[in-house]
Amino acid sequence: MKLSKHLVLACFYTLVFFCCKNEKRELSKEHTKRPNVILFLVDDMGWTDSGVYGSDLYKTPNIDKLASQGMMFTDGYAACTVCSPTRASIMTGKYPATINVTDWIKGHNKPYAKMQIPDWNMKLDLEEKTLPEELKKRGYKTAHIGKWHLGEDEKFWPENQGFDVNIGGHSGGSPKANGGGGYFSPYNNPRLENGIEGEYLTNRLADEAVKYINQNKDSTFFLNFWLYNVHTPLQANASKIEKYKKLVNDSLHHSNAVYAAMVEHMDDALGSVMQSLKDNRLEENTIIIFNSDNGGLRGNFENRRIKVTDNYPLRSGKGDIYEGGVRVPLIFKWPKRIAAGTSSNTPEISADLFPTILGLIDDGEKNDLQFDGVDLSPVLLDKGEVNRPAIFWHYPHYHLEGAKPYSAIRKGDWKLIQVFENDKLELYNLKDDIGENKNLVDLYPEKTNELFGDLNAWRTKTAAQLPSKNLNYDAEHENDWKFNKSATITEEDKKVNQKNNVKL
Repeated sequence: MKLSKHLVLACFYTLVFFCCKNEKRELSKEHTKRPNVILFLVDDMGWTDSGVYGSDLYKTPNIDKLASQGMMFTDGYAACTVCSPTRASIMTGKYPATINVTDWIKGHNKPYAKMQIPDWNMKLDLEEKTLPEELKKRGYKTAHIGKWHLGEDEKFWPENQGFDVNIGGHSGGSPKANGGGGYFSPYNNPRLENGIEGEYLTNRLADEAVKYINQNKDSTFFLNFWLYNVHTPLQANASKIEKYKKLVNDSLHHSNAVYAAMVEHMDDALGSVMQSLKDNRLEENTIIIFNSDNGGLRGNFENRRIKVTDNYPLRSGKGDIYEGGVRVPLIFKWPKRIAAGTSSNTPEISADLFPTILGLIDDGEKNDLQFDGVDLSPVLLDKGEVNRPAIFWHYPHYHLEGAKPYSAIRKGDWKLIQVFENDKLELYNLKDDIGENKNLVDLYPEKTNELFGDLNAWRTKTAAQLPSKNLNYDAEHENDWKFNKSATITEEDKKVNQKNNVKL
């Protein structure tokens, strides 16, 4: 049968119409698909430990590229000056004081110091609503790769906190903790098979992350990629170490070649993930967040004479309340949604990440969740500012790097610190004095009283646990540390103290 010319044309245009309609439907489906989320957390990375944040030695082309493609925060803060509380804050959107996870697990103690530390919570409670649990409700596949450090018992590990997959996350806070082998295989990690001889842990974890992305490219996923780098022990590939030995000189603030090599290993891992997203055509619809859990370590306990990193122009470092201990890098990237090459001086803290991620993927939907943090998505998406009166810290502990029990508040450009041991107050204007060199308490008594009142009100609201007077105080032994589970200083503790000359 011979079809008329008009009938043939009608069939053709009908076919074109339905093809275009189906194509638009597919494009619409792709456009409305929620973005993947990758949270890249570095351990102990200082504020200036990358090129884009001002390092004079460390080579970080991938971090620098990420910043050029997204928004960089100049005033990003960790929720605590040590790791476990910050990680718990990220997972819950709450301050460490709210959930009483206030020190690294299990911490150290000074049994004869002036203050007695409270009986704090050494785990992320299973009753807490976590970020991965909420993302699973929204159709996300969830994976944790790397360090966890939020509970000694495995029932508190990632696979029981909302993650479908856990690679490398357990109780240990460093590659050598709890019998770990270090950064080179064998790792002796209960959630990671040992690799070939000479394999470097950070490279291995990056390979695992790339593998996960490849396997889940057709799904919507949340990848919690928390590296052990750049935490001690200081270990890196020999070729990278030699590279930096040739670059080090006395004029540099950053001068440790091994640490520099560890920073580059970390940057390589970020680069591998970014390339994998590009290869799988996921780059446009993936949010990448880059952050650190506390400030940079200046000199670790086992090697007091070794300078690890330098947080200049900030004061102090990991284990202390000053800016060097809590100010950290923070970068968000989401192509076409977060403007490339932008920066924000909005103060941010770890508890903000949970509500901000939900704000980005749900346009503000939070259900019945209770957060201490705020949703920063309006800042990221250029929709306005956020109402952030102040941010707070509470650390009722002693730390080997110098901290004594304290609380602190930042409000606007002002920062107030209370040290409990001597009930001392310190007031700094960070805009004029980022190095916290000049205590302004006596010059600004009204501002001091205002911030101290805000700090007390916040501690009451969060039911923050306070240190108390130590009835076992002994001036002769107040600087001795307890390193094991016994209640008093043992002969083993004495040997460790003597070996490391712990008399602060």
